[in-house]
Amino acid sequence: MKIDPRCRLLVHPSDGPGGEYQRITPQGAGWQHLHFGARRLVRGSTWSHDTGEHEMCIVLLGGSFSITSRWGTWNTGGGREHVFAGLPHAAYLPPNTSFTLTAESAVVDLGYGSTPGDPARTGFFITPDDVERHGIELRGGDNASRQINAILPPGSPVHRLVCVEVYTPSGNWSSFPAHKHDNRRVDARGKLLEASLDETYFYKFDKPQGFALQRVYTGDRSLNEIAEPHTDDVVLVPRGYHPVVAGHGYDAYYLNCLAGSDQSLVNTDDPDHKWIYGTWKGMDPRLPLVTLAMNKKVP
Repeated sequence: MKIDPRCRLLVHPSDGPGGEYQRITPQGAGWQHLHFGARRLVRGSTWSHDTGEHEMCIVLLGGSFSITSRWGTWNTGGGREHVFAGLPHAAYLPPNTSFTLTAESAVVDLGYGSTPGDPARTGFFITPDDVERHGIELRGGDNASRQINAILPPGSPVHRLVCVEVYTPSGNWSSFPAHKHDNRRVDARGKLLEASLDETYFYKFDKPQGFALQRVYTGDRSLNEIAEPHTDDVVLVPRGYHPVVAGHGYDAYYLNCLAGSDQSLVNTDDPDHKWIYGTWKGMDPRLPLVTLAMNKKVP
């Protein structure tokens, strides 16, 4: 992990074996459950791995690939050129799965999260049609509008991993009003009120000089950091509230992987900012930023 000296939660990409340029571990992040990685492959090269005790979700960020495991052989076909060029393919692999992934385009860009999981789960493949069928959610309003594409949303047939991708138009706020999910709470009837989750934000931007600002803070300010992520950076969210704003002129993408107490996104809002709900006049007309119709075959 290449930690930015200005912010202990900002991790820059670095060259690793097999094209891996991001690698987040619980030991490095200081949490319990979530692993995250990203890598690039060139056409014809392969990545072979065994999930071991982990369940894993591999998300196609750009290019196309095929993947073979005991669950079968899956192929992304046309894929997508990059994250701003259509909806994703993804592969869910449960524990004790050996796989070989082969790059089928000039360059393949992958992001993946994993966490200890249930070996009784079944592997499955997610297509752009599946993502559209699950629903492309436009959330918030005004300049806090954003798009959420569900990959492994709550209720998925997995153990504890959650994975979504979020698009925030230039100048807009995201993950706002600020919320947290660091203290598992249930009510008297056992209903979950807040989950306890480790979370990574993995960033891409529509222009090479693009950036965002992300704040991570607790109510008592014992944690209070501001990160400036650029393309391929990761922001760690070990606890606390974590709003984001996209730099003016730069559409932002982030892949969220989460794991912890529950396969859920139940959270608690920052009470200082809850009043903002209900004040919005409408959705940003620039949304959605990506649609199924944008997916084209990648050479």
